Amino acid sequence: MATIHRRPDTLAVGVLLAAVGGFLDAYTFIRHTVFANLQSGNVLLFCVEATARHWHRAVLLLIPVAAFCVGVLLVEALGLPRVERLLRRPLRLVLTVQITLLAAIAALPDDAPEQITTVTVSFVAALQFSTFTTLRDMPYTTLAESGNLQKGLAAAHQWLAGRRPEAARRAARYTAIVTGFVVGAVLGAVLTRVLGAPAVAVAAALLATVLALLIRETRRLQRRQAAPPLHPGP
Repeated sequence: MATIHRRPDTLAVGVLLAAVGGFLDAYTFIRHTVFANLQSGNVLLFCVEATARHWHRAVLLLIPVAAFCVGVLLVEALGLPRVERLLRRPLRLVLTVQITLLAAIAALPDDAPEQITTVTVSFVAALQFSTFTTLRDMPYTTLAESGNLQKGLAAAHQWLAGRRPEAARRAARYTAIVTGFVVGAVLGAVLTRVLGAPAVAVAAALLATVLALLIRETRRLQRRQAAPPLHPGP
């Protein structure tokens, strides 16, 4: 599979991204009663509306699903070798696009068509879901917590049953990710009810923090690689 992000995420980055995932889910559900992150909810709602012959509503639910698919395919295309030769920092480009799109949504008037918001957020979520997949040495997702919860509980059981230190570390990391998602969802729910559309600017700010952390980490690694080797004394 093509990838534009080969360095595992730090715990701080993972928690921030999970908070963004929770925030966006709460934001779109409160404003438009759709799930714009992972599309299981929208597919389910499509089936419900279609079986009730509410065709217009059913078709509208497919629009964010299509936007999510486009986002996934875009990340795959950015990971192709010939594209990477043209784009030196595709990961920074993806984060910048996410931040810009969320900032644009925050500037929309309250009476803007809901499809603009749901399509844009679904696209942003797909970019994040497809790009950030590894936390330290373990797989994770920043958008849906069922997988993280299952892996965290399994790691906790392994630690309790076998006293394996690495399992305890994995359980703690998954717990931090799930907690970040919950905090983001609570924050998103409260701010969306209070501020309306502009609340999504908070998610953009969190992604800007992630971008700053990744740039700082890249520069730190570059300085380390550029430093002359230490030679032992005579």
